[in-house]
Parts: sequence; structure tokens; C-alpha cells
Amino acid sequence: MRRPSASLPTPLLTAGLLLAALPSGAAPAPAPSLKPVDQTNMDKGTPACSDFYQHANGAWLKSNPVPADKSRWGSFEELADRNRLVLKGIVEETSARTDWPKGSIHQKVGDFFASGMNAAAIEKAGLTPLAPWFKKIDGLKEPKELPALLADLHRYRLPAGFGLFVAQDQKTSTRYIPMLSQGGLGLPDRDYYLKDDPKSKEIRDKYTTHIAKMLEMAGEPTENAQKKAAAILAFETRFAKASRSRVELRDPEKNYNKKTRDELVKEAAGFDWKTYLDARGIPAGQEMNVRQPEFFKFFGETAASEPVETWKSYLRWHVLRSSAALLPAKFDEEAFGFYGRTLNGIEEQEDRWKRVLAATDSGIGEALGQLYVEKAFSPQSKERMKKLVENLRGALKERIEGLAWMSPETKKQALKKLAAFGVKIGYPDKWRDYTALPISRGSYFENVLAAHAFETKRNIDKLGKPIDRTEWGMTPSTVNAYYSPTMNEIVFPAGILQPPFFWADADDAVNYGGIGVVIGHEMTHGFDDSGSRYDAEGNLKNWWTDEDRKAYDARTGLVARQFDGFKPLPDKAINGKLTLGENVSDLGGLKISYVALTKALGKDPMTAPAVDGFTPAQRFFLSYANVWRNNIRDEALSVRLTTDPHSPGRWRVLGPLANLPEFHGAFGCQAGTGMWRPEPERPSIW
Repeated sequence: MRRPSASLPTPLLTAGLLLAALPSGAAPAPAPSLKPVDQTNMDKGTPACSDFYQHANGAWLKSNPVPADKSRWGSFEELADRNRLVLKGIVEETSARTDWPKGSIHQKVGDFFASGMNAAAIEKAGLTPLAPWFKKIDGLKEPKELPALLADLHRYRLPAGFGLFVAQDQKTSTRYIPMLSQGGLGLPDRDYYLKDDPKSKEIRDKYTTHIAKMLEMAGEPTENAQKKAAAILAFETRFAKASRSRVELRDPEKNYNKKTRDELVKEAAGFDWKTYLDARGIPAGQEMNVRQPEFFKFFGETAASEPVETWKSYLRWHVLRSSAALLPAKFDEEAFGFYGRTLNGIEEQEDRWKRVLAATDSGIGEALGQLYVEKAFSPQSKERMKKLVENLRGALKERIEGLAWMSPETKKQALKKLAAFGVKIGYPDKWRDYTALPISRGSYFENVLAAHAFETKRNIDKLGKPIDRTEWGMTPSTVNAYYSPTMNEIVFPAGILQPPFFWADADDAVNYGGIGVVIGHEMTHGFDDSGSRYDAEGNLKNWWTDEDRKAYDARTGLVARQFDGFKPLPDKAINGKLTLGENVSDLGGLKISYVALTKALGKDPMTAPAVDGFTPAQRFFLSYANVWRNNIRDEALSVRLTTDPHSPGRWRVLGPLANLPEFHGAFGCQAGTGMWRPEPERPSIW
């Protein structure tokens, strides 16, 4: 849905939507102001067939401006805020006591949160936590010392240059393999460095000013800070030019380039890969996936040729940048000023407790998660969710079997993959063991870096071991869900089982329009333009006939062209290729869930008895539209249009519904209306 956690590698998770839970042993209850299909949130003056997003959500959009501390405000953010209050109670209770057994999850959660809330101690420490790192960087005397230094930085997730992580081998999913991936940028995407439009130039100017200000606050004389900031921007621009685009990064075949250590040394000469890989614990005979070979060729050349002083400025900046939230307020506020206010238009920082809570969840999320599910997740919700998943699986099976454009040979493999889908609901069956992770009430910085080091070691230690199929890529409280192509599994954290996705007492139409579409969306990721390249065992392997793949690509091409035509900002359109997987999954999720609703009702949703004046078919689509209501700042929307594989909420409603005869029938839409797409232009996949 939104972002996978750092515990699993981003390339091997498909973030499905953007998508929290509540009293112990009880079914989740809606917030007091929420009810299914609330007509006071609608704009009935706008016809459903003209603009269904406005029709379903217009009054809500008008009365819910974006809060000062948010870049966007919608159903997801409302749900996340309610969920955060449950977590706030947990961390406040655990941090208020100092007598928890040492090493217990209560002690670790409480001390981690308490250290982050101790602003006085953080102010007193100043830049002392960074002193050892700055000393190591300042001690760099020649390029051959760079590999050992980068290995040390990367062990603690201090970003610079590139990334290394261990994940399933995409073509042999029964084993783990190291992966090397491009990186090294301080701006959100390569395009920010390469585009010459006025807005991009303005952002680069402000970024350079921000770098200089941070360096100056860290002790650099003003003139030197400005010169170094300009050099850092120029250096990062070279990294950007060598990087693949977001669309290219979506191609799993292009990003699978298995190499031996000797091949890497030869093809990316100039950087001592042996020293780096040895320091990271990668065995000499271990093959690896060099995801972007041309980037690493550039990196090797740059490591050998770039003056050491440039590397020192660059590394010092990235350590400072990535640590700003753990430092005194002036650094935190300056970083927010650029990344929050300039890039995303956010007016105010969130309260400190919210930021520290997010860091606690990121650092020791399965410790916090154990305490969360005790209070917030009911067995009844899990059982109902299991039934919904199987209903959706049955609906997708029926759709695949009935496809006229797919041959029996490919159908057989598609059905095999669908039957093999793993399903995880709520929380892990086996919790992560944090025994080896030291957490204290002392330094917030040290706690965060200790959590980082723990996680990177846990990740590297997977090499040579069987695949851990109990592992989760999101924490239980996460307001999200995902599909993993190499695991071939769909995962739903406890956090999503609340309104507006899941209602304990609502009619089927509302739940199938909410959580049902979420389930169908994640299932469809297994068959989207990227997920469809993996087989039932999670291997990157072609299981399609050439004719079927051609037919599939023609259909998904219609989706890409449709979304290319949407322009959320006057100067910026949706990238249909970047967002293709999510858009295909939205369309598929709607189609599959509607079929499942029909089966659950035992009759046509358009003719079944109405509730509050709406047929089940209408309530299904209104529930779906309610999930995607949001107001977003133009600045944040601009960033998302560049970097996010998800389309903005408005177009996630308008786009797929305009293609669905079921929607047209539910609201009587005819040709020539805004929600009617001509039949030859409609993608029909699943």
C-alpha cells in the first residue's frame, strides 16, 4: 500500500494501497463520527455520473482542510491518527515505569520512547553523537580507504553512495542473495537534479542553501559551507545522471543481474569491492544481484577519481542529513524546513511524541507490535478477514477461468499461482527476538543506531539459511498492506481492520467496497505488469505464452494511456507507466470484489434491497470512493507525481470506475458523461 518497512527490501515488496485497530478481545469499533456511507459527506449537487469522487466526498473535502502538520489529509490519515492514540497509550505507560525487567519488550519500548522524548538531554549532547562519525570521515586520506568507511556507515544505515541488502533470489526464491542497489541522493528522485524547468531549479537552489546552512550549524565557516554545498549538489547530480528512472526500476528482469565477486570487481573497477564486501560479511564465493550495473560502473570510476575532499564533504553531509531528527532542535527544524515545508508544503512539524513514536515503530516495531495487538486486535476480526480473503480468491479464480483472451496453458499456471498465495493477517506467528539489541534511557541517537545495526546484521545473517516464511515486511500497527512476489503472499497488518476499510457491523456492500477491494488489490498485484512475471513459487520466470503476454500488454497499455491523460497539476501529469501496477490492481480489486459481493448476496447487487436509500451496488462504490477521499497540498502532490507508484486519490476513483459497466449500471451512467469511458478505450483485464 504505502511504503514497505525497512526490514524487507523495497524491490521485493509491492506496496499495494496506502492504508490501524482497537479494546482487547473486542471487535474494532468505528470512531464516534464515522458511519458507513455517511450522506452528510456527499455533494449530491454533483451528479454521480459527472464526477463520482466529488459526488461521494464533496462535502467532506470542503470541511476537512489539510492540518498544518500534514501534507495530506484523508481517510488514511484519519485512521492513522486514531491508531496512533492507541500506540500513544502504550508508549506512555511503558515509558512511565523504570522497573520493567531488563531486556523485556516493555523495557525496550519504554526506554526507546523515553530517550526520544528527552529533548533536554538531546540539546545538551549537541553534536557529540556525530563526533565519532565525523572523525572517521575527516580521517579519510585516500580513495582506497573509502570501502571500509562506507561499510561502517552502511552497517548503521547511514546512507551514502549505494545500498546493500539481502533478500530472496528472484530467480531462485528458495535462497537468499545479496543485492546492490543505486543510491546516494539527498533529493527525492533523480529528476530533481536533471530537469531544467523553473520549479526544479528553484528546489535545487533551496537544497543547496539548506546543505550550506546545516554544514554551517555543524561548525563549517560560512564561505566554506557554501562552496561545499555547491560541490555536493554537483556530485549528487553525477549520481543522478548514472541512476535509472523510477519506471526502469519497476522492471524486475532489467534489475536482475547476477554476478560473482570477480565479475563485479572487473566491471565496477576503481572501488575495492573485496574490502567492502568482507567488512559487510558477504562470503567471497557468494553471487550477488547487481541491480543497476551501469550505476556501479560509474561508482567504481568515481570512487577512484573523485578528490577525497569531495567525498568527505559528501559523506559528512549525508550523515548529518540522515541524523537531523535525532539532534538538537535547530538541526531538526532546519531539516523540516526543507524536506517538510519546501518540498511538501507542510506548515508545522508534528508534535514530538508523534515523531518519536514513528521512530520507535521503525526501530523496534515488533516489540511495540506485541503490546499493540494485545490491546487492539480481535480474534473475531482475523476469522472474518480469512473468510473474506477466501471469498475473493474464489472470485478471482472464477474470473481467470472465464477469460476469453487467455489460453488454457497460461490459465493453468495463473490458477496454480493463485492457489499458492500465502496469506498473513494481523501479526506474525513468530515475533522478532530483540534480545541482542541493547536499548537504554540514555542516548536517543545511540538507541536508533543500535536498532539500525541490529537490523542490518539480522538481514546479512540470512545468507545461507532457509527462507524465513514467517517474516513480515510491515509492523502490526501499520496502516497498510502489501503483496510480496518472491514469497507469493498477501499481507494485512492488524492496522487496517478498522473503518473505513473494515466495519464490524456494516452490510456486506460496505465491507466489500472497502477491505474487499483492498484484498482484491493485493491479489491482483500478483498478476500486474510486474507481479505477473513471477511464478507460483515466487521465481522471476515467464509462465505466459507469447500470444497471451501480447494480449495482456495491450490491455494494460490502455490503463497506462488512460492515466497519462490525467493532469492533477497544471504543469504535471500522472505517469501512466510508473503507476501502472497500482492502477491495474485498483481495477482488478474492484472487479474481483464486486463479483465476491454478488456471491455473498446471492443476487445482483443492483437489484438487492436498498439500505438508507442506496442499493448494495451503489453502497459498494460509495464505500470505495470514501476510502480515497483526501485533500493534499500542491507541493506534496508534485513530489508524489514524480516519485510515487500510486496515482492520487481522486484519480484512483475516477480512473477505474469510468471503465466498469457495473458502476455505470449502478448509477445509470450513459455515454457522454464524465464517468463514461468509450468501450474501445476501456481496459478489461480480470
